Amino acid sequence: MNSYYTSNELKEIGFKSYGNNVLVSKKASIYGAENISLGHDVRIDDFCILSGHIEIGNYVHIAAYVGMWAGKTGIKIADFVGLSARTLLYAETDDYSGAVLTNPTIPSKYKNVISNKIIIGKHSIVGSGSIILPGVIMGDGVAVGAGSLVTKKCDSWYIYVGTPAKQLKERKKDLLKLEQDFLKTE
Repeated sequence: MNSYYTSNELKEIGFKSYGNNVLVSKKASIYGAENISLGHDVRIDDFCILSGHIEIGNYVHIAAYVGMWAGKTGIKIADFVGLSARTLLYAETDDYSGAVLTNPTIPSKYKNVISNKIIIGKHSIVGSGSIILPGVIMGDGVAVGAGSLVTKKCDSWYIYVGTPAKQLKERKKDLLKLEQDFLKTE
């Protein structure tokens, strides 16, 4: 038994677009497939949730139990990105101040939904159990340590850790040479 959808099954799901060598687990939950674009060589593992306007680049791995709630605002993930297990991305969230009602069962006029696009740059990696909140822009080559809470912009080629995530140190760029070598063989 194949755990991933076949190319014909992917077509039936109705993604906005998808490339070659795309593996989406049959145990993943996809909401609004017509708003989701998948590049080439993408793998989405078991028990992931993808909901809303999502754009995923090439050579991207979404590990088990990752949740992406993009709404209309969107989540954009560049090439060569890895999201480790149990990572959560929220481009939209309720207002927790107590000034308004919360949750999806409440009409909009009684709520204040905070929406802001999430962008994850090329060669970024997010450690297991991390949470990324609305409006976060991660530059290219960002590494986020496991269990971190990312609430603001992350500068390119730095490692971030903690709750809230803070810049720890510069990240090596050796992988850029490896990317060039790899792409020559493709």
